Amino acid sequence: MTSKVISIVLGGGQGSRLAPLTETRSKPAVPIAGKYRLVDIPISNCLHSGIDRIYVLTQFNSASLNKHIKNTYHFSTFSTAFVDILAAEQTPKSSGWYQGTADAVRQSLHHLAVHEFDYVLILSGDQLYQMNFDEMINQHIEKNAEISIATIPVDADDVPGFGILKTNSDNLITSFIEKPKSGFESWASEVSDEMKEQGRVYLASMGIYLFNRKLLYDLLETTDVTDFGKEIIPQSLSGHKVLSYQYEGYWTDIGTIPSFFEANLGLTDNIPKFNLFDKNHIFTRARMLPPTKISATMVEQSIIADGCIINATLIKHSLIGIRTRIGVDTTIENCYVMGSDSYQTLEQLADAKEKGIPFMGIGDGCKIKNALIDKNTCIGDNVCINCGDKLPDGDFPTHTVTDGIVIIKKRAVIPAGTVI
Repeated sequence: MTSKVISIVLGGGQGSRLAPLTETRSKPAVPIAGKYRLVDIPISNCLHSGIDRIYVLTQFNSASLNKHIKNTYHFSTFSTAFVDILAAEQTPKSSGWYQGTADAVRQSLHHLAVHEFDYVLILSGDQLYQMNFDEMINQHIEKNAEISIATIPVDADDVPGFGILKTNSDNLITSFIEKPKSGFESWASEVSDEMKEQGRVYLASMGIYLFNRKLLYDLLETTDVTDFGKEIIPQSLSGHKVLSYQYEGYWTDIGTIPSFFEANLGLTDNIPKFNLFDKNHIFTRARMLPPTKISATMVEQSIIADGCIINATLIKHSLIGIRTRIGVDTTIENCYVMGSDSYQTLEQLADAKEKGIPFMGIGDGCKIKNALIDKNTCIGDNVCINCGDKLPDGDFPTHTVTDGIVIIKKRAVIPAGTVI
């Protein structure tokens, strides 16, 4: 049935909750796991599910995302498959930016109209999960649903952060409440015994929607609503058959710095909740990088990507991204180092040394803890980052502090001997 489906990945808005990672890139372009981008997650889920016609909608800082999509997703000349960017554009019918998730899809409908499809799968670009959409699509068709919403059971502590849905015995959604703070005990739905044992009896919307083509066009072309979660879904419950597809696997919304940091470091667990080594691997840009070279370094519970040159003393519970250089006598603990987009040439290294500028990467004798180091940063020798008491939140020229996590900004230069 996936041949009848076309998918739309929502790139999100300005992504201010992920700042400073989104100062120069859109949310879907943020690097994860040392070698991928966030947008690779929903696209990979689609491709593994047989859905190979995919649009990615963006409007903020889309240049790096455009480049990644162009360099990554290539298909046979004789195939109808594609992954294309749809950036916000002025048209005779619309002269403004996307005003919300529903408005973004509305402004893109004329691009979809040239294709044959019966269903539209709408996905978020900032979530980490592995899902076979075949099951959701088959249930949608078998139950003659008009809209299906992927839901995940959550416990009472998580309820205030989600839109909560109430279902009946046929998995039809009967009511919706947006991020209730209290008095939601009656909103419990029927879930599996395993979920009941964990106290996860409330169904939260995952922001994954499957629409019948005709209904989606009718809803968007006859109204001026701008958001799916806050308007389209609640307003559709009374007049349309809206089905819950209950998902019980790993899923997390990584729209904030703490959740992003935790999700990435969670990949280093012995048995991670998100399995990078599953047969349904993540697709990303193919790079012809050399293998990583490690000298006299103790590595504990860490992931190290391709093309690194590491002479550190200790790397513990950390994720080291592509082309990272780490000097001698350096310790890295509880960090995500994103790496670099290129190597410095011998001439560039000589010039940096002459000018007293740190090399790209992390120098000698550094101690770095609880840090998120963005790409192409130059950290000098004997730098100490986050090695003392918890730092207060704040934004500075070279770094930001959020919930005790130090984020070194992209292309920041941290001079030798600096203490943060």
